[in-house]
Amino acid sequence: MEMPSRFRSDRRLTVRMGITLFLLGLLYVGFVAALIALLKSWVLVVVIVGLLFAAQFWFSDRIALFAMRGRVVERDEYPGLHGVVDRLAAMADMPKPVVAVSDMDMPNAFATGRNPDNAVVCVTTGLLRRLEPEELEGVLAHELSHVAHKDVAVITVASFLGVIAGLMVRFAFYSQLFGRRDQNTVVILAAVMGVSAAVYAISFLLIRALSRYRELAADRAAAFLTGRPSALAAALTKVSGEIARIPTKDLRTAQAFNAFYFTPALGADPGVGRFFSTHPSLEQRLDQLGRISAELGGPAGPGEG
Repeated sequence: MEMPSRFRSDRRLTVRMGITLFLLGLLYVGFVAALIALLKSWVLVVVIVGLLFAAQFWFSDRIALFAMRGRVVERDEYPGLHGVVDRLAAMADMPKPVVAVSDMDMPNAFATGRNPDNAVVCVTTGLLRRLEPEELEGVLAHELSHVAHKDVAVITVASFLGVIAGLMVRFAFYSQLFGRRDQNTVVILAAVMGVSAAVYAISFLLIRALSRYRELAADRAAAFLTGRPSALAAALTKVSGEIARIPTKDLRTAQAFNAFYFTPALGADPGVGRFFSTHPSLEQRLDQLGRISAELGGPAGPGEG
């Protein structure tokens, strides 16, 4: 049985998630219906979609840890890290997630897992080396907020449609290149490719809008839980600046996992590209933390006030 958490509820987060997931649901139904009509086999479509969904939903934590070279660590290896997670989980009145560490110089953290009872919080060794204890606490509180709000499961489910659409585009493309050449087959594959590409584009934009808001909501929840928005602001400023100065393979590899990270594995905000980003801009995040700091009557952090 899941325990209720003490993270502050966020009505705007709930509304934004609900609307986005409703739109994605409509898109999902339309996409599956189109595939059934085009491929003439609803059984095949349902089986393929079901198997891929189950694999992504149930094994997303293991896939993410493997890809980012994360490993589960015990208390005797990282007592300080476990201590912070213990304290925050108790403050939030939620189950303690599994603690993992990724041996990467890129300073970052992510949470994964389908629900609070099956969650993993992973930090990189680069983050542990660079942050002060109160800054690390802010980052981990941010990640625990994602766990408490089931953001990882929501994003995993929401992004599944885009994954399927992308796979269908590739399947149709390579089938046209190497498959049969009769006219009916070509028309069907072209239609599958067109529908899949449209679905991928729409879901891409919807998911990124949802992801940007969930990051702001996690910052907000973390700031209220710890009572130190200035520490989280300092961590954001430090981590964003450090990542921008790391032109390494770690950074390039990590970009595929931006939706799960505390801050995106990119340099400065890419202008108009921010609308396609999984994270809000650093300025937006610092502005929000500044307002929370004023509300709590605390000191301003970097970029606050």
